[in-house]
Amino acid sequence: MLLGIYVGAIPAGGVPALLLNVPGTPASIAATWDGYALTRQGKAGLALGVHALFALAGQLASLVFLAVLAFPIASFSLRFGPAEYFGLALFGISLMAGVSGKHVAKGLLAGMAGLALATVGLDPITAAPRYTFGQSEFLDGIAFVPVMIGLFGLGEVLGQMTERRTAAGPPPEDLGRIWPSVAEFRAMAIPGAVGAGLGTFVGAIPAAGGDIAAVIAWEQARRLSRRAQEFGKGSLEGLAAAASACNSAIGGAMTTMLTLGIPGDAPSAVLIGALLIHGIQPGPLLFQGNRPLVYTIISLMAMAAVLIALVGLAGAKPLARALRIPDAWLWSGIILLGVVGSYALNNSLTDVWVMFVAGIVGFLCRRASIPLGPLVLGLILGPMMESNLRRALVLARGDWSAILLKPLVLFFLVATVASLAAPLFRKRA
Repeated sequence: MLLGIYVGAIPAGGVPALLLNVPGTPASIAATWDGYALTRQGKAGLALGVHALFALAGQLASLVFLAVLAFPIASFSLRFGPAEYFGLALFGISLMAGVSGKHVAKGLLAGMAGLALATVGLDPITAAPRYTFGQSEFLDGIAFVPVMIGLFGLGEVLGQMTERRTAAGPPPEDLGRIWPSVAEFRAMAIPGAVGAGLGTFVGAIPAAGGDIAAVIAWEQARRLSRRAQEFGKGSLEGLAAAASACNSAIGGAMTTMLTLGIPGDAPSAVLIGALLIHGIQPGPLLFQGNRPLVYTIISLMAMAAVLIALVGLAGAKPLARALRIPDAWLWSGIILLGVVGSYALNNSLTDVWVMFVAGIVGFLCRRASIPLGPLVLGLILGPMMESNLRRALVLARGDWSAILLKPLVLFFLVATVASLAAPLFRKRA
C-alpha cells in the first residue's frame, strides 16, 4: 500500500499543477512552468498526457537503475559529506538566473529573498533563534508547503480575480488530444532522458528530492534545446524534462534507502519504518539475505507506475474538465483546500497566515513580473547550503582550501561558474 501511495503521489501531484497552477507536491513545481502555460493555450489534455507518459518513463528508468546499478550509485552517494552537499546546493542556487527568464535581475532579487527567508529559525550549529521575533512557531523556520501554496495557489487566484475575464468565454468543448505526435515524441526524447538521468542521480543523494531534481533537469534541458525561448511558455520539452526528473527521483531515493538504510527523502523514511515494523533492516545485508524481497519491491513499484499512468491517461480529459467549473467555485475550493493543507501540516494557524502572506506576495510578484521560481529555489536550497557549509567549516577547522579543493566540490564549483556565465555568453552570441 505504501509503495503504491509513494509511486502514485508524485504523478497525481502534477494534475493540479498543470490545470490550476497549484503544485500537488513540491516535486511538481517545475511542471507548472510549462504545464500550466499549455493549459492556458487550450492544450490541457495534451499536457496531462505528456505528464503521465513521461512520469511513467522516469519511474521505469529509475527502477531499472535500482535493479541494475543499486550498489554503484549508493557507493557514490556515500562520498557526499557536508562539503559535497554544499557544492550541490551552490550549483542549484546558480540556476536562479536560468529559471528567471527575461527578468534575470528581478529573479536574482527574488532568489535572495528566498535565501533570506531560509535563515529564519534556529541556527543549524548553535541553535540560537534567528529572526523569530519571539514567536515560537518560527523556531523550526518558515514551512515550505504553506509558502508554496500561497505563492502558486492563492497568488494565482488573486491574479485571476483581478483580471478582466469576461472576454475569455467558457472553455472549449473539445479539450484537444492527449497523445503527442511522433514528431513531438522525438523532440521530447532527449529532455525526457536528461530528466530521468538527473532525477535518478539527485534522488539517490539523501535530502535532495524530486523538487531539486526537476528544477535542475528543466534548466539543463532548456540549455540543450534548440527552442530554449519556448521554455516557461508552454514547452513540451520542458514539461517532459520536469515530469521525468521528479518521478525518476523515486527510484534514486529507493536506491539509497534499500542499499544503505539512509532515506533519500521524507516518504522513503516512512518506508524504512514500515520495513522495520516487519523485521526487515534496510542496508547492504538486505541484498544478501533478502534479495527476492528487493526484486519484489521493484516489481510492485513498476506495476504501480504502469497502473497510475493508465489512470492518468484514461482520466486526462475528465480531469481537464475541471476547467469548466465556474470561477467563483473554483477559487473558493482552491482557497479552502489551501487553508486546510496549510493547517494540517503542523496543526498551526501560523502556517495559515504564512500561506495568506505568501499569496499576497505571489500576487504582487506577478503584477511586477518578478519570477517566483528563484524565490522557491532559494527557500528550498538555502538551509541545505548553509547548514552543510557550516558543518564543513567546523570539520575543516575554518580551512576553506580543505573544502573547495575536494574533487566533487571543485566539480560543482566549475559547474556553478559555467551555469552563471552561460546566460552572458548566450546574450553576446
